[in-house]
Amino acid sequence: MKKALIIGAGGFVGNYLIDHLQQDCKWSIVATKLKHEIINRTDIKIYDLNILEKDSIIDLLKSEKPDYIFHLAAQSSVAVSWKNPSLTIDINIKGSVNVLDAIREIQDYQPRILLIGSGEEYGHILPEETPIKETNTLRPGNIYAATKACQNMIGKIYADGYGMDIMMVRAFNHIGPNQTPQFVVADFCKQVAEIEKGLKPPIIYVGNLSAKRDFTDVRDVVKAYSLIIEKGIRGKTYNVGSGKAIAISEILDKILALSKTEIEVKTDENKLRPVDVPVIEADISEITNSINWHPIVSLDTTLIETLQFWRKNVK
Repeated sequence: MKKALIIGAGGFVGNYLIDHLQQDCKWSIVATKLKHEIINRTDIKIYDLNILEKDSIIDLLKSEKPDYIFHLAAQSSVAVSWKNPSLTIDINIKGSVNVLDAIREIQDYQPRILLIGSGEEYGHILPEETPIKETNTLRPGNIYAATKACQNMIGKIYADGYGMDIMMVRAFNHIGPNQTPQFVVADFCKQVAEIEKGLKPPIIYVGNLSAKRDFTDVRDVVKAYSLIIEKGIRGKTYNVGSGKAIAISEILDKILALSKTEIEVKTDENKLRPVDVPVIEADISEITNSINWHPIVSLDTTLIETLQFWRKNVK
């Protein structure tokens, strides 16, 4: 049985990836989290791990020797990256290098590694560049995007220079039930659920609604990750997205239409980013043609299930 290590499994994607790898791939799972995080599972091995401590990574890898390593650990909020650039740089760049160097320091060990990046790396897209191919020029427009672009470049260099079996992914916006409300769809759904329960006035606060983004259900995204780590080509980057951008305003309209409550929309200056890219849309032809991955879950289904999650969980 193949063994997979998920570094940073305490976040939104982690549980979905664990479920998919166990149920669909039938792999043995080892997961790491931060000390304050909780993963409510008894069917897998779970370790506390800080990726800024390389010796701890080496000890874990020597003990478990996973065949596949999914590197999910990251400071993944664009908003937080503006507020705390140094933390974002430490975790997303130094932490990733620690993981790769820990692997290099173990003799006769060659796992397959997937570095998780972001569609944000492309940054300031020219009109003629949409949809965005993996070969497009990177022009990161925020701190988070810059750190992920750097991680991608380092992954490519380590794959070529050290012969490591590393693949990279640029995942566009992924959404679904149990995502934290620092991300836009979860934020909208949580606010609507709170309004419906009378926990706040019937006003939803929003940021920039004109931006267009490429949204994919998290369950489709984790399937892409497993296929890439199994079938991907060393040193190659793959876009993972729906292949279609949609305006944030349209997302909001869809969510509001799912509620029978009259809700007023107001702009919250604190939700506006210092720099925002108008359109981000993935060209997914590489992964669909070479790895045969296609997104299956519809946007409407994801929005309904995300709103239902918050209706059950707001207090």
